[in-house]
Amino acid sequence: MIGPGGFDRADALRRLADHHFDVLVVGGGITGAGCALDAASRGLRTALVERDDFASGTSSKSSKLVHGGLRYLQQGEIRLVYEALHERQRLTTNAPHLVKVLPFLIPMFTGRDGVLNPKLARALGSAMWMYDLTGGARIGKLHQRLSAEEALEHMPTLHRERLAASYLYYDAQADDARLTLAIARTAALDHGAAVANGVAVVGVDKDGDGRVRGARLAAGDDVVEVACSTVINAAGVWSDDVRALDEGRHPGSIRPAKGIHITIPWDLVRNDIAVVVPVPKDKRSVFVVPWGDVTYIGTTDSDYDGPIDDPQCTAEDIDYLLGAINAAVSTTVTPADITGAWAGLRPLVRRASNGRTADLSRRHLVATSASGMVTVTGGKLTTYREMAADTVDEAVAALGDTPRRVGRSRTKRLPLRGADGYAAARAVDGPLAAHLADRYGGESRTLLAMVDRDPAVGQPLVAGLPYVRAEAAYAARHEMARTVDDVLSRRTRARLLARDASAAAADDVAALIGPILGLTAAEQAAQAEAYRVSVAHERSSASLPEPAVGAPPRS
Repeated sequence: MIGPGGFDRADALRRLADHHFDVLVVGGGITGAGCALDAASRGLRTALVERDDFASGTSSKSSKLVHGGLRYLQQGEIRLVYEALHERQRLTTNAPHLVKVLPFLIPMFTGRDGVLNPKLARALGSAMWMYDLTGGARIGKLHQRLSAEEALEHMPTLHRERLAASYLYYDAQADDARLTLAIARTAALDHGAAVANGVAVVGVDKDGDGRVRGARLAAGDDVVEVACSTVINAAGVWSDDVRALDEGRHPGSIRPAKGIHITIPWDLVRNDIAVVVPVPKDKRSVFVVPWGDVTYIGTTDSDYDGPIDDPQCTAEDIDYLLGAINAAVSTTVTPADITGAWAGLRPLVRRASNGRTADLSRRHLVATSASGMVTVTGGKLTTYREMAADTVDEAVAALGDTPRRVGRSRTKRLPLRGADGYAAARAVDGPLAAHLADRYGGESRTLLAMVDRDPAVGQPLVAGLPYVRAEAAYAARHEMARTVDDVLSRRTRARLLARDASAAAADDVAALIGPILGLTAAEQAAQAEAYRVSVAHERSSASLPEPAVGAPPRS
């Protein structure tokens, strides 16, 4: 370990050029951030580079659930569920400000389109007990059988005439992008890792024996040469591109699976907990999850062969999710009700089988090339810490003898940034304090101080959403946000919650972060326009209607 450092991109770029690192991690998603934290906390000199922004790929586009995966029990993946539930429990302890217990309702419907007939209902009851015994009970609660009336109390829009006794169980929810950011900041601020976004790997350098000795990085127009003893490739669906730099050919080992989610006004479904609803004429189900004043629905799970840099929701994807929710509720949700949508790609490992992606294992795979590059693929958000520990174990083996004694992973009980002081921050009165505490934990006192000094930054950042202007300024100063998109898509989740309102705020956000980042007026305008174009592309790809000017959301 180099020692506690900062979370500053310019400083990280200088360190990348000036220092030798034991480990260079490529990819700033949750797996790469986890690898950087694991390696740095063991005492390895660690660097992390991300081509775009932290969590800008799959890690900001998940279902935002930290869970064991009840359906994996049905696939015989008992060990995976056990490990995931163990990791879920660790996260509720290590990041209590970001990972929260969330009840889940499985409504039981009768009739032809019911997800389960009475015989299968009994089987689900057995699965519920197995889930508890596998590790679900660690959360301190066991599953329950609810009457139809009790189920309706949690989601009164469910079809009353078809609803039978249902099940309630417990998992957890997290803001995936902020969790990824917290891990990266912990690696840098507490354990000395050099961390930078906007830095792409364009080459791998080797010594006379063919072993990795460094990499060439592109940071805008600048090329940086970094010296390192090994490279961890945690680039997710782009990992084959990084392997090609090492191996000289594209291995084609990743089978991307696309998952999409849509956001709708909460009033249309009125669920106070997460609900698992069946997809008619399919063997799958989707989550219906409350998130403030909205509810999001997802996910799909389908093969994807399009450009991996630009996965988009399609009209067919939208119809699939609308078909599921409209079959379960008495209200009607239309494309015009959708306030946000997102598409992400899961980096599944290609197998000989041609089965559905929904049936493929979410286990991870770690492999070391002849040069010493370690690649991690597969896995799921919940088990990122375990994936990282396995990967760094391989990297340590690839390093051979090091000048320092490197032990096993130390992250099982390692609190993430914001965990310290969270309880005290959450005890502060007022909705703003509660909102900030649940996003920044103990660090929220910095943002509250900003608002105390200048009440103007306590005003809303985006109309109708709880984010305040101080959060954008804090993102630019302390969270390595470089663009309007970084702020609206990942440092806040405004784009997912209220797509069009976020686009309307783009100019104001650009003007707010521009002076902090040293952007000219022209650069600010260009960033705001690029954001609006991106939002329009997202809407048109899904064939969603333009927002009606001045029309209030339907409820």
